[in-house]
Amino acid sequence: MERTVTVVPEAGLHARPASKLVQTANRFDADVSIGRADDGDDGLVRADSMLSVSGLNVAHGESVRIVAEGAEAADALDAVCDLLTSAVEEDGDGEAPP
Repeated sequence: MERTVTVVPEAGLHARPASKLVQTANRFDADVSIGRADDGDDGLVRADSMLSVSGLNVAHGESVRIVAEGAEAADALDAVCDLLTSAVEEDGDGEAPP
């Protein structure tokens, strides 16, 4: 299963949003991949790798395709899409507010 969404966090998929995406993808019994919407299957990378996700250099407002397979694919897809379509708020020290 797959979905295409527009990246909302101002930082795109760099730093904190990429880290949160990797943590989220790793919580599920599913193989999750992500890539630019227009790059096709060759542009997909594993969403459980910080280096791979941040290496996509996806900016705010770009569309990405998320593909999930496995026992918890639907839940993983929902969680990753929710994360990408929500603004990530940070306070002055880089931490999310309580």
